[in-house]
Amino acid sequence: MAIDLDFTFSDTVAGRVLARRGRQVELRTPGGGTVVVHLTDVTYGQRLRNLGEPYQDVTGRLDDLLAPGALVFSHGPVYPHEGGLHHQATAVVVVSGPGSPLPYASSGWWTAQLRGLARFYRRSQFGDGPIDFTGYRTELGGGGGKTTVHIQETDTISRMVYGMASAFTLTGEEDFLDVAEAGSDYLHDHLRSVDPVEDIVSWYHGLDAGGPRPRGFYASEFGDDRGAIPAYEQIYALAGLVQTYRMTGAPALLADAEGTVRLFERFFADRRLGGYYSHIDPVTLDPHHASLGPNRSRKNWNSVGDHAPAYLFNLYGATGDERYLHMLEHTFDMIVTHMPDRSADGSPFVDERFHADWTPDRSWGWQQDRAVVGHNLKIAWNLMRMNAAMPKPAYRELAERIGRTMPDVGRDPRRGGWYDMVERRADLGRHAFVWHDHKTWWQQEQAVLAYLVLAGNTGDDGFLRHAEEASAFYNAFFLDHDEGAVHFSVLADGVPYHVGDERLKGSHAMSMYHAAELAYLAEVYGRLLVHREPLDLWFRPRADAYYPQGLLRVAPDMLPPGRVVLDSVLVDGAPHTDFDSASLTVRLPVDRARHLVRARLRPVGSTS
Repeated sequence: MAIDLDFTFSDTVAGRVLARRGRQVELRTPGGGTVVVHLTDVTYGQRLRNLGEPYQDVTGRLDDLLAPGALVFSHGPVYPHEGGLHHQATAVVVVSGPGSPLPYASSGWWTAQLRGLARFYRRSQFGDGPIDFTGYRTELGGGGGKTTVHIQETDTISRMVYGMASAFTLTGEEDFLDVAEAGSDYLHDHLRSVDPVEDIVSWYHGLDAGGPRPRGFYASEFGDDRGAIPAYEQIYALAGLVQTYRMTGAPALLADAEGTVRLFERFFADRRLGGYYSHIDPVTLDPHHASLGPNRSRKNWNSVGDHAPAYLFNLYGATGDERYLHMLEHTFDMIVTHMPDRSADGSPFVDERFHADWTPDRSWGWQQDRAVVGHNLKIAWNLMRMNAAMPKPAYRELAERIGRTMPDVGRDPRRGGWYDMVERRADLGRHAFVWHDHKTWWQQEQAVLAYLVLAGNTGDDGFLRHAEEASAFYNAFFLDHDEGAVHFSVLADGVPYHVGDERLKGSHAMSMYHAAELAYLAEVYGRLLVHREPLDLWFRPRADAYYPQGLLRVAPDMLPPGRVVLDSVLVDGAPHTDFDSASLTVRLPVDRARHLVRARLRPVGSTS
């Protein structure tokens, strides 16, 4: 049945140029369809630009740039015309011209983006002056200015600390590490709770710093978790601390991480059926307490799977401690065993919420029987990381299966980019949107990293194409060139959505972390696994640094065995030869001084 459209709208279409006929440009969209866009005498064009780069007008070169092979986005009015839709190109973003490389595939693109993010958040929180976390605020306006909300959430501090430590290791700019260390000290001194009887560490939800004396909140103040201790808040409290520990070897940070892991293993872990409960009571530390209401005796993706990307890969990578490898193995065994939908009419999306006995809970709160697209991509990404640390067929099989099925059910086939939430069941022939067709920044991150690591591990050109297209959409529409950092969400066509909390650059949900993690690991995967180029990393171990076996482990992530070697090391600018190329470890000088270490990693078979 034909649908008669009698209205106009503005829209975006993405694709590679297939053919050019005068003012008509035929594009092959990410989903494989074709769309013709019509240029006019007022169509203007710009080059894709990185954060902090100036506008580059290419209007006068569009005739040359819009040739077969070019990757572009076109935005403009759409209206009925001769039985079809007429796509009028008002604005064209040229990602790459015909035969030219993709800009974000070049060395340093993501590093430069991370540097820009770090400078934005450093300036927003502390200006150009001293680093004083008593003035830190979770909520930041769209331009980075502080609002009248005086809350300091533990997780948002930790997430900013993660971003700063990551920015330091890619750039060597020591001011970023100064911020990370100051934030780690602030968390340790003001937001940590130590139980000497149970020998555990836990973390406050946050502080209200608005009055003459800060007031702490131990239990969560966030809506879904109010009055409880949610696992994910304790998990993300470690994100920045562990990343900073990797760079500095600070013994107190390792002790805090180990104490928090004991909290997980003693009070969140289900010793009988496996996995980790999502919430515990703040007084009894009991996951089955009646006070938890709908969160009583529950498990979810965050409480089980988020350990790995938030801190556990980095904790294992920094220490080489087999305990953390076994914890990772348990986490991913639970994922591959319980999260895929194996029912007769199974959904391509994983189940995300569970009762204590691992039966899916498809009636919980806002989740119901709905899928968060980014969580599925996050599982694929992290399964491939785990497969590098401990190869198992089940890990790789599920990662590749998710990677191959998600584009058809979670990606925008015409505009590019990845959706937020959809129904897990395909009624009316498709997985319907839950509330809207917007796209959030963190879900684009999961897509880029999932497909980069899949491509880097398998050599599959299809996975690489998905990574390139996801990177194109993110870089074209999420970078805020007017006020800095990245937009929280955009409409389906890429126009920023600045309503409510989504207008903010700092909130309970946003604090540099996902954008920084994307830039950091996209540079790592792109250089070392996909394009096979060397990568420099910086570390600054403290004078009292403690690394097990006295070894600084410089691997930036879980890399496939035998793919990367440590090529050279500089300590305070001088060559240092006491390192193991294959294990990517450096034996530090024993003079108890603080040193700046630069490690150059090189893919096997490439040249420095």
